[in-house]
Amino acid sequence: MIRRNLIARLSVAAALLLAAPIAYSQDIHFSQFDMQPLVINPAFTGMFAGKVRAGAIYRNQWASVTVPYVTYGGYVDLPLVIERNGDYLSTGLQLYKDQAGDGNLSNFTGLLSVAYHKYFGAYGSAGETGSDLAFGIQGGYAQKSIDLSKLYFGDEYENGTFTPGKSQEYHLGIGNSVNYYLINAGICFSHGSPKFGYTIGAAANNINQPNDAIEKKKNSKTGLDMRYTGEIGVNWITGPRLSLRPALLYQSQASATEMIVGNEFHYEVGDNTGYSNFSTAVFLGAWYRSGDATMISAGVEFKGLRIGIAYDYNISTLNTSSNGNGGMEIAIKYIAPYPLKFAKNRTIPCSRF
Repeated sequence: MIRRNLIARLSVAAALLLAAPIAYSQDIHFSQFDMQPLVINPAFTGMFAGKVRAGAIYRNQWASVTVPYVTYGGYVDLPLVIERNGDYLSTGLQLYKDQAGDGNLSNFTGLLSVAYHKYFGAYGSAGETGSDLAFGIQGGYAQKSIDLSKLYFGDEYENGTFTPGKSQEYHLGIGNSVNYYLINAGICFSHGSPKFGYTIGAAANNINQPNDAIEKKKNSKTGLDMRYTGEIGVNWITGPRLSLRPALLYQSQASATEMIVGNEFHYEVGDNTGYSNFSTAVFLGAWYRSGDATMISAGVEFKGLRIGIAYDYNISTLNTSSNGNGGMEIAIKYIAPYPLKFAKNRTIPCSRF
C-alpha cells in the first residue's frame, strides 16, 4: 500500500512538472454559487434589500482520492449612497483561500468591488414592478504558494533508493510563491414584480491576465486566463408559501467550461413578513454540473439568516476512483434589515444572487 501511494504521488508530481510550462491556472468554483455572489459578478455588489450583507462558505472535495482540496470564502457588502430616485452606489469585500493536493498548492485572494445601480420604476412603492441595471468593477491582490518539501521528484531516486533533498526543483526555476493583481468587471439586469422576478448577468474576470506562474522560467506560458461568466436566476412565487428559484451559471476559462443548472424549492413555514429575506423558510435544491456532478442543496432561513449545505456526487471519469464522492459545502449568509418604514421603500427587484 505504501509503495502504491508513493508511485501515485510520483506520477502526480511528474505530471505537474511536465505540464508546468504550458499549463493554465483556473479559478475556484462553488456549488452554492448564489451564496458567494461577489465571486461570480462584481455587479452583484450591494444587490439586496437590507443595510449590510455578509456570508461565508467552506468547501471540501476529493477527500476519497487524495489530500482534500479545501476552499474558504467570505464577503461583506453594503449600499453606500442611496439617491431619492432609488439609484445607489455600493461596495464590498471578497476574500477566499484555496488549498489543494499533497503540495499544499495555496491561493489567497482579496478583492474590493464597487457597483452602481440604476433603478427603474416607482421607487417608494413596495410590491410594485421595478428594474435594476448595475455595473460593477473589482480589483484586488492574490498570492499563490506551494510547499515543495511535500512533493517527490524523479531525481531523488537512484537505483530504486530514495534520497531526499537531492531534487533539482530549485534549479528548474520553481519558486515557492508568486504575487499578482486582479481586475474584474461585470453587468447585470434584474426585474421584479409581486409574483415573478429574474436576474441576468455577465462578467469578465482576470481582465489583466496576470502571470501567476510559480515556475520562474523566462517566456513561461503559465498564466491566469480570463474567466467569462453568465448567469440567470428566477424567483417565481407559485403560491402563498411556495416559490421556485431556478438558476443557471455558465463559466468559461481557457479550454475549461462549467455549466450548473437546477432549481431550488423554497417554502415559507413561519408567518409571512412580506419580505422574503426575513421570513422563516426551508429550501431544497437539485442541481447538475455538466459532465462532472449531480448536486443537492438544503437549508433554512430565519430573520435574515440563511444556512445551506450542499453535496456533490461525482459522475465524471473520476467516478471509479472517487466512488462517487465529490465535494461538500457549508455556507451561511446574513442580511441586516432596514427599519420597517424604510424597508417598504427600499425594494430590490429579484435579489436572486
